Amino acid sequence: MKTEDNNIATEFPYLHGFSPEEQDRLRQQAAYAEHSIYQNVNFSSVKKLLEVGCGVGAQSEIILRRYPKLKLTGIDLSDAQISMAKQRLDSLDFAKDRFEIKKMNASKMIFESGSFDGAFLCWVLEHMPDPLRVLSEVRRVLNSGSMIVVNEVMNSSFFLEPYSPHVWQYWMAFNDYQSSIGGDPFIGMKLGNMLQSLGYKDIKTVPITWHYDNRTPQKRKEQIEFWTDLLLSASSQLVKANVVSQDIVDKARIELDKVADDPNAVFHYTFMQAQATV
Repeated sequence: MKTEDNNIATEFPYLHGFSPEEQDRLRQQAAYAEHSIYQNVNFSSVKKLLEVGCGVGAQSEIILRRYPKLKLTGIDLSDAQISMAKQRLDSLDFAKDRFEIKKMNASKMIFESGSFDGAFLCWVLEHMPDPLRVLSEVRRVLNSGSMIVVNEVMNSSFFLEPYSPHVWQYWMAFNDYQSSIGGDPFIGMKLGNMLQSLGYKDIKTVPITWHYDNRTPQKRKEQIEFWTDLLLSASSQLVKANVVSQDIVDKARIELDKVADDPNAVFHYTFMQAQATV
């Protein structure tokens, strides 16, 4: 990892990479999961929101559209993601003059204490080597009484029927590799303890579940296709790291396609949403 004098990393590991295809997938993922993520979120009283790990601005766009009175400051480490976020948000009339995107290390922010009255993190702590430090920094830059919303993965909750051995082999390698590069694919379950240890108040954790079977066949098919893209978006990284073979990737794709069309398929995944105040 390379660093500059201001402690901003210029290169860092990311499970899914930074290709244009991945950037498009992130926007599609945000759109697909919008209802699940925001159904219990209310930033209507927030004036200055911090988004940690804004990436390509996919969540930023949704937040600015849903809450037209707030101004958003997004931070990220990737030049490619920041460039894409600025380009996309600049093209949206409803986002005009309402956002800033900055390159910044979330574990050592340059903001003054109490700079924001809300914070949002989505699928970002799972990739960070020191998530407690990040949450501590977020607490520092929030005003007293401000709200934080954190959405995170719980990859142990993934279930797929019919049994697909190559998918499971790939999925285990996926999680092991994320752990090996400093991430945590199971961090969602730990959010309550983490927030409490840092002095956050009014902590609520809500598991949000995607469970589809024969009762909702079209939604089940859409979810499995969505997850096929998500899982295999990391395939080039995993093959390059020699943790899976291309043969395993190809067979996992075949199995996922078969499950998507199986008349008795079952899909389940649960992620955690935590809310707290400072």
